[in-house]
Amino acid sequence: MVDLTPLGERLAEVDDRIADAARSASRDLSSITRIVITKFHPASLVRELHGLGVRDVGENRHQEAQPKAAELADLDLHWNFVGQLQSKKARQVRAYCQAVHSVDRDSLITALASDDAESALDVFVQVNLTDDSGRGGVVPAELEGFADRVAAAPGLRLRGLMGVAPLDGDPKPAFAALRGLSERVQLNHPEAAALSMGMSGDFAEAIAEGATHLRIGTAITGKRPDHG
Repeated sequence: MVDLTPLGERLAEVDDRIADAARSASRDLSSITRIVITKFHPASLVRELHGLGVRDVGENRHQEAQPKAAELADLDLHWNFVGQLQSKKARQVRAYCQAVHSVDRDSLITALASDDAESALDVFVQVNLTDDSGRGGVVPAELEGFADRVAAAPGLRLRGLMGVAPLDGDPKPAFAALRGLSERVQLNHPEAAALSMGMSGDFAEAIAEGATHLRIGTAITGKRPDHG
């Protein structure tokens, strides 16, 4: 038995819970990607995670993610941008990320598109699952047309949808709604079957509703260090 660090213990515990949730939902565990959200944590923690077998990591602030990705360029990491993204920063984010989970505006599609990219950027369309128009995300009524525009943009690969459940109340209805929207999008884009949903407090419910990409932070990384 290998003695694990506290980080390793938390990672193992979360992975056990993911496996349990997948079993309960009769899901194939290999269809679920666990992304560790490392915002506010130093590059050294990401390097430790890599040593524990983590390859998918996520960040939500460009000013933090860019230097971290540069410092860890020697590692085979898959970087996911999961936060609100300014169009003027999009091309810089594209340079170090392999996936952006928060595309919700036409200006962002234009900024991320590229005719000469060496490889396509994976894109998830963020859907607003609340009644608050101030939250990020495309409103469901406009989703299918927006997904068409992502799919048609050069250098982008429409992977699927992303959503954040409302902070108060049962997350299950929101995740079920996102799954229904995904099925609608897949009528025109069958390849866009991925669902980025579920975080530290609700990933089991997300798995039950078909999540393929989990965005898990504090349950694995622990308490955030002080930050400005």
